[in-house]
Amino acid sequence: MADAQITLSSRTYSSWSLRGWLLCRLAGLTVQEQMVALDDPDNRAELLLLSPSVLVPRLTHEGASVWDTLAIAEYLHELYPDAGMYPADRVARARCRSVSGEIHSGFINLRSALPMNLKVRHDRFPIFPGARPDIERVETIWAECLGDYGGPWLFGASPTVADAMFAPVVQRFLTYSVAVSPMSAAYCETINEWPLMREWIDAARQEPDEMIELETEF
Repeated sequence: MADAQITLSSRTYSSWSLRGWLLCRLAGLTVQEQMVALDDPDNRAELLLLSPSVLVPRLTHEGASVWDTLAIAEYLHELYPDAGMYPADRVARARCRSVSGEIHSGFINLRSALPMNLKVRHDRFPIFPGARPDIERVETIWAECLGDYGGPWLFGASPTVADAMFAPVVQRFLTYSVAVSPMSAAYCETINEWPLMREWIDAARQEPDEMIELETEF
């Protein structure tokens, strides 16, 4: 029996759902997945970047209800401090929290210009110039972390909260064939071949293709 329940939006389109699910799996928490209906107004608002408060994913565990991906990360780390969700070193742990918070709260131009879609690949997608600084900042974060901690993950030999937070960005870069440095490309490959990421993508491919209006809105 699952220890907890996590409410998810679309696996194909929702970066927040992916993050929350990856965090639960990083913690080793067994979760029952509850999908929000595709025609749910709040769900569509979240996917269209119109919701002022993203309430999906939501983790329900032993009487606690936790939403917002960073809140979920901290909750799980508190419960499972030995799961390795954050680096053991204090300085690295602070940096992991900082870059995770940065991608969580910013990069609006990147999100709107390159919406997550795990079922398509664009070889020549016109990228809005306003998204370029966001892309450059992402690459700077990756280069600094990979350079300082040796890779293949952002903080060394094992995935952390930061990798879960940046996983949807990797998928955006792959979907729209964003040109990146060799170091960034290698990191994208690490994330894309992550068994947890492959499991999520395989599940996304089973979802119905009935969101034409959503793609039009983007």
